[in-house]
Amino acid sequence: MAFKRSQRVSDEIMREVSGMIVSGEIKDPRVSGVFVTGVKITENLSMAEVFFTVLGGEAERSAALEGLEHSRGFIRSRLAKKIRMRKIPDIKFSFDQALETGYKVDEILRGINREQ
Repeated sequence: MAFKRSQRVSDEIMREVSGMIVSGEIKDPRVSGVFVTGVKITENLSMAEVFFTVLGGEAERSAALEGLEHSRGFIRSRLAKKIRMRKIPDIKFSFDQALETGYKVDEILRGINREQ
């Protein structure tokens, strides 16, 4: 089965944004501990939602979101240089709740195991 173009673009955006964060291209210190966990893109490639997680609490989470939002224009311009597309999708950043949900489920299962 062939991959959809939207999936290939999504994977490429994830790779490039992660690379920008790891390599330090994004100079904002609020973004230094951010991990990109996924990218969801619309079928018409007009909007990309970048999911991220960060170690720490609510303060670190909101600071990271502010840093990413502040760097949005820079990220789009870098993507335009690295990805061959006519129009680079608009980017929205969202905190990925999956990791926290997984921890909560794991704790519930461990509690059930201890009771038995």
